[in-house]
Amino acid sequence: MADTTAILLGRLAAAFDQIELGADPVLRPSDRCDYQVNGTLALAKRRGQNPRELAEQIVALADLDDLVSSAEVAGPGFINLTLDQGFLERQLSALVGDARLGIATEPPRRIVVDYSSPNVAKEMHVGHLRGTIIGDSLVRLLGFCGHEVVRENHIGDWGTPFGMLIEHLVDVGEAGAIEALSVGDLDSFYKAARQSFDADPAFQDRARARVVLLQGGDAETLRLWRVLVAESVRYFDTVYRHLDVLLDDGDLRGESVYNDDLHQVVADLDQLGLLEVSDGASCVFPPGFTNREGEPLPLIVRKSDEGYGYAATDLACIRDRVGRVGATELLYVVGADQSQHLEMCFEVARMAGWLTPPAAAIHVGFGNILGEDKRKFKTRSGTTVKLVELLNEAVERAMTALRARNPEAAEDELRPRAHQLGIGAVKYADLSTERMKDYVFDFDRMLAAEGNTGPYLMYAHARICSIFRRADDLGTAPSAPRLLEPAERALGLALLGFPDAIAAAVEGYLPSKLCSYLFDLAQSFSSFYEACPVLRAEPEVAASRLGLCALTRDTVFLGLQLLGIDAPSQM
Repeated sequence: MADTTAILLGRLAAAFDQIELGADPVLRPSDRCDYQVNGTLALAKRRGQNPRELAEQIVALADLDDLVSSAEVAGPGFINLTLDQGFLERQLSALVGDARLGIATEPPRRIVVDYSSPNVAKEMHVGHLRGTIIGDSLVRLLGFCGHEVVRENHIGDWGTPFGMLIEHLVDVGEAGAIEALSVGDLDSFYKAARQSFDADPAFQDRARARVVLLQGGDAETLRLWRVLVAESVRYFDTVYRHLDVLLDDGDLRGESVYNDDLHQVVADLDQLGLLEVSDGASCVFPPGFTNREGEPLPLIVRKSDEGYGYAATDLACIRDRVGRVGATELLYVVGADQSQHLEMCFEVARMAGWLTPPAAAIHVGFGNILGEDKRKFKTRSGTTVKLVELLNEAVERAMTALRARNPEAAEDELRPRAHQLGIGAVKYADLSTERMKDYVFDFDRMLAAEGNTGPYLMYAHARICSIFRRADDLGTAPSAPRLLEPAERALGLALLGFPDAIAAAVEGYLPSKLCSYLFDLAQSFSSFYEACPVLRAEPEVAASRLGLCALTRDTVFLGLQLLGIDAPSQM
């Protein structure tokens, strides 16, 4: 089925075309009616026409009789539309039994999503949380909408620090290193290697020599490097399973993959006449980028010591994703502080002809997670918060809350729910924040059962599921919804807004749009449930209201799934 606003827009667009307005109609929900047609005042001004006369002309030409019960011109030229009850009920009935709840698939695009990106031999910390879960939700949303999504986890597994790390591995022995890394204590291993490097000149010499061996393809050095990578990847997998995201080993695409391509990237840029030498480094100066003094800003592709910078790897990435993968869209779910670097890489790739239409690269940036002091979130001792410890605390806090609500329940019954509640609460708090904004990490707010929180939506879903358990006992089954009461109509309208919410989330890469919709839907359901008894109503009315309950349950469940959040049937 076509979604409700798409039908309305189609009819209005036909009227716009007849008048040759040269614009598309825009619909907005309104407190005064169901939808208001926006933009007519500006169109009238552009044509030198009276706004009310233009609005009346649109209403007269638009074929809306079977869709609306009222189409009124109000004020200086607004068009207020009130949808016909029969049309609404037909739209809702078409959703019954539809697993996609009215969401049409889009013409497929091949989209690479670059997200998470931890570093080998370093633990994932709170700074990895946003990129991982925003990327995961976008992968789910884009895939659901019909796109071919390629997940790429661009881990840091190459470069000069590995000389230091491999030498430390040699010093402690492979067995000792594997034991330390296998328990997830990557930070201690890294810090010990750094301490040896800083304190021992002989160790520094060995580490630098090991880098040369690594980059030269020495077999034993590569074997030791693979030990570090394998243990780190095993740790990453543990975190991803705990966080319930889709990333797995098949999505790894580390910096090392592009090592053999870096020389060709530089050579090709040189052949194209884009390279300039600045302070001994090979650079490209993309137009429009300047430093604080207003001087042209270089993108350093090869450093003065002949080593390659991040830019060379990122350019090789773009060539690979457009060429080998055949992507038409490259999404980089990376913190906002990397904006300038990424935009410079994108521009250089365009200058080199590696990123040409229809292919496009998009930085899906996001803000920081803050502590109560409104600074970057750290422990009381000032160290970076480990992601695993953060997630474990969320689950334990959720477990405490569930025990208080269910004192007689067994531990093994509550533990899975505590995981769903704790992890879901953390994810929702992040995703419900507009991604470019910072937010304060607050367990109490995240786990609150009221307000725009994950637990509120989970409890709403569980509450509806409990209605169906009682309905089964009574032998009452749902039927096609009827919208006889104002609260029923309000809930029906909210349900029909699901396709618009998905479209908004996908179009702007903004999961927060879907979060806002789900919260509003849950509030509409709460108002409906208070105003309209379900199981105590007459059988025919009860069946209709159960139909609305079923659509709400399914919409909340699917919406949360697309955010990467489980919705328990019982809390």
